[in-house]
Amino acid sequence: MKQTTLQDIANTLGVSISTVSKALKDYPDIGIKTKALVRELAVTLNYTPNPFAVNLRTKQSKTIGVIIPEFVHYFFSSVIKGIINEAEKKGYLVITLQSNESFELEKRQIELLLNKNVDGVLISLANATATFDHLKTVMERGKPLVMFDKIAKIVNCSKVIINDREAAYNATKHLVDTGCKRIAHFRGPLLPQNSIDRFLGYKKALDDHNIIYDPSLVFICNDMTFDEGKMFAHKLIENHKDVDGVFINTDLVAIGAMTGFKELGLHIPRDISIVGFSNWFMSSAITPSLTTINQPGYKMGKVAFKRLYKELKKQKNNIEIIPKTIELETTLIVRESTKT
Repeated sequence: MKQTTLQDIANTLGVSISTVSKALKDYPDIGIKTKALVRELAVTLNYTPNPFAVNLRTKQSKTIGVIIPEFVHYFFSSVIKGIINEAEKKGYLVITLQSNESFELEKRQIELLLNKNVDGVLISLANATATFDHLKTVMERGKPLVMFDKIAKIVNCSKVIINDREAAYNATKHLVDTGCKRIAHFRGPLLPQNSIDRFLGYKKALDDHNIIYDPSLVFICNDMTFDEGKMFAHKLIENHKDVDGVFINTDLVAIGAMTGFKELGLHIPRDISIVGFSNWFMSSAITPSLTTINQPGYKMGKVAFKRLYKELKKQKNNIEIIPKTIELETTLIVRESTKT
């Protein structure tokens, strides 16, 4: 069935397309009787506005692109929910892509989004991303860019983050405060800024509490998986039986580590205490439940979209966009995996 157009309504009523358009938008210079006739006929003919025509007039696609490292991670799934919920309120469609921690794929996805003429881009960087020309291209094309969680400090755009260094410091300090004296760290890959900051927060907490930093107690989890946590738990105890605490970069790895420690016959937290990061839903369901840093993923998604939307409005009104970094609070959630 042919879609009804403004021209069809105008021809039927013997008025101009401009009159029909203004009547549907409730312009004051159109009479009440004319508005009623236009609206009644629009309903009768099942008229719906053509979004492509509207977008062409406004020079907006009403779509945004979102690139995240992985969908399966609880934190990122929460971020996506926050983004979509806010975007729907403003009539935006969200194109969501997964970089799978690949720099090359991330670059191709940026190109794809630009070719789709998205109005703006939200991105959390892949672990392998080390150069940022593809991100600068987004801004050079006049598209607002907002980074969240995994960011690049040298890219001059708005960012929504947490204070990873402070959160890691608080996690490590909790282990110290509950009696741990030999504290290991299962960190993320060397490149992402949040992995670096969590490592630095761990080191600073040791230094502030007169605990000598031992690099042999730091293990790099390149893939951030359950299996890595389990494997490094075995390696840690094989070489350092005196370790009594571990701060781990994310909850999934921490749960793997807990499984590994249990396989070795260690009691948690009597023999070894563990603090994770992100407050994944499983962290409260396992036994013992996991002490962790609550990372507000859903709120981060909402705030990231709101910032992007604000920049889109400024751009539309030819107002200068000044990049802003928004820092969200984290909290330490104490559960059964650490001593009281």
